[in-house]
Amino acid sequence: MVTSTRGERAFRAVNAVVLTAVVFVTLYPFVTIVARSLSDESYLIAGKVNLVPRGFDLTAYKLVMSDAMFWTNYRNTVVYTVVATFIAIVLTTCYAYVLSKPRLRGRGALVGVAVFTMFFSGGLIPNYVLITSLGMKNTIWAVVLPNAINVFNLLVMKAFFESLPVELEEAAAVDGLSTYGTLLRIVLPLSKAVIATMVLFYAVTYWNSWFTAFLYMDRQELFPVTVYLRNLIAGATGAQDAGGVADADAVQAAATLQAVTIVLTTLPILAVYPFIQRYFVSGVMLGAVKG
Repeated sequence: MVTSTRGERAFRAVNAVVLTAVVFVTLYPFVTIVARSLSDESYLIAGKVNLVPRGFDLTAYKLVMSDAMFWTNYRNTVVYTVVATFIAIVLTTCYAYVLSKPRLRGRGALVGVAVFTMFFSGGLIPNYVLITSLGMKNTIWAVVLPNAINVFNLLVMKAFFESLPVELEEAAAVDGLSTYGTLLRIVLPLSKAVIATMVLFYAVTYWNSWFTAFLYMDRQELFPVTVYLRNLIAGATGAQDAGGVADADAVQAAATLQAVTIVLTTLPILAVYPFIQRYFVSGVMLGAVKG
């Protein structure tokens, strides 16, 4: 029987305390938002809502869910996220697979081009002019194409592909598989963990993104739900800046609607995450450590 030393027990105790504190700090804002969304406005105005709902009330949920524009923007978010994630995964996988081949001519230059974009960009105004001149303004492509490849994700996938045994691809070539056949039939089936991790990274990024749509779209029916939420927050801030006791109730009512919208916006990601979580750690570690 292996006994733990005093130092190991102390480390586990400190580790448990620290992780418990991190979990509490992480969950506290979300639990508070849920409590606010389920509480009566009178308790919110009185400042009595913290972690537990007071005066259980679903009026705000009914109000938000009865808004046709909310569901239009929600549908837009789903479409943008699915299309953007699919395009990003295809481009990132193909680029990473190419960069993982040491025999590729110009490999260093291609890696340099990708890494360069992590530190430098054209700037907001040139990007806006480019998107507009390409005719992508007020289209889905303005949201899904400009950030289709995340360089960090690209480098993680590249490192993962480099960790795969070279003998597998050599055997596939002997059996007559082309480069594309090797990628589709050999490499990708072995890459489920890292691909699932990249899908999660991209999906969360696109689901929470709002500035790109806010910048390149000026029609409300094209906005994602995050812009819908941003407009609610902006409306509440405007009412608060106006001042006066008469605006206090309006500010609190808007705060309740914000809480409801945040909860409804977050739920899909929370529902999907448990199904991908088992790939998460293994995918990141396999892509981060070679060998």
